[in-house]
Amino acid sequence: MVMKSFRGKTPQLGDRVWVDENAVVIGDVTIGDDSSVWPLVAIRGDMHSITIGARTSVQDNSCLHITHASTYKPDGFPLSIGDDVTVGHMAMLHGCTVGNRVLVGMGTTILDGAVVEDEVIIGAGSLVPPGKRLASGFMYMGSPVKQIRPLNDKEIEYFQYAGLNYVKLKDEYLAEAELLSKKED
Repeated sequence: MVMKSFRGKTPQLGDRVWVDENAVVIGDVTIGDDSSVWPLVAIRGDMHSITIGARTSVQDNSCLHITHASTYKPDGFPLSIGDDVTVGHMAMLHGCTVGNRVLVGMGTTILDGAVVEDEVIIGAGSLVPPGKRLASGFMYMGSPVKQIRPLNDKEIEYFQYAGLNYVKLKDEYLAEAELLSKKED
């Protein structure tokens, strides 16, 4: 993994975090316990902060960035991702807020100032425009996203399953990396 400090800020990793060796994490980034960052992910907290909660999985080829403070956006927009979130492959999250127990479908883009409340599913390939708020308990799809329907009980239960499944997988990666490290010693 590539971990880089920038402007005096160094990425902070919680306990039992897996960051793949081909991922890049830069600057003011905090990643919570039992989370995972998979191959070719870029997490760039160079001009504002990025916070990722516990048991959150950021999957392959995703890009996480912020909106810097300027005359156009005096406070900018940090990026905040809650607990038990699955960020699907090739997602782009930029200066937005994602609550707890959210599934961000593959190839989805969430833009500046958007807020995704807790327990939301966003279908693959969706676009969440700047400043849009997605209410808790619904599925959203499309470009731009539209509210499709309320989530059912099985979908709500899936959030916990998905989070724990990726915790288990990253634990296997951590164990294998530890074995390789011991063999090299």
